[in-house]
Amino acid sequence: MIKKATFLVSNSDFKNCPATSKPEVALIGRSNVGKSSLINMLTNNKSLAKTSGTPGKTQLINHFDIDDKWLMVDLPGYGFAKASKTLKKDWDQMIRGYLTHRENLQVTFVLIDSRLEPQKIDLEFILWCAQNEVAVVLIFTKSDKLSNSKVKQNVNKFLKEMEKMFEEPPLYFISSAEKGRGKEEIIGFIEELVEEFEQESR
Repeated sequence: MIKKATFLVSNSDFKNCPATSKPEVALIGRSNVGKSSLINMLTNNKSLAKTSGTPGKTQLINHFDIDDKWLMVDLPGYGFAKASKTLKKDWDQMIRGYLTHRENLQVTFVLIDSRLEPQKIDLEFILWCAQNEVAVVLIFTKSDKLSNSKVKQNVNKFLKEMEKMFEEPPLYFISSAEKGRGKEEIIGFIEELVEEFEQESR
């Protein structure tokens, strides 16, 4: 479990991200997918990441130090319709630059809204990650908004789309920030990654 989460720094350029030997875990998703709520749930801190009903609130790369062991990275959401083309281009370069150049990045959690049918923008982003050798794990959010059977149905639809693109679909978790669903499993997965990173670094 996470005992201490501290905000470190925000950057608009991946080149200015903090120099560190700690492993990093990034979170990204379509605008308004519930990323900030998930971060606050995982870290037991309701005000760590700013939640908003306005899509596109996260516009910078935000680094958080977790228990002095690893870094959690909150990336700007993709697909914010109201953003200008220039702003979208800047965000795009920022996100892609970070994902392809950050050497200590262990995994990128791609958040998917479990209430929706498979979205083209999510599928395209995951495909881009695969083409650029960015390791991804899926987190289906807002599972408390639907019945378990409907969540399962939507998750299976998404995984079927994944099977068209990959031999094996990515690992995934189902979460609810409001109910705390998926918290232990996600944190346990991250802790295993951090342990492996530390062993390899010795």
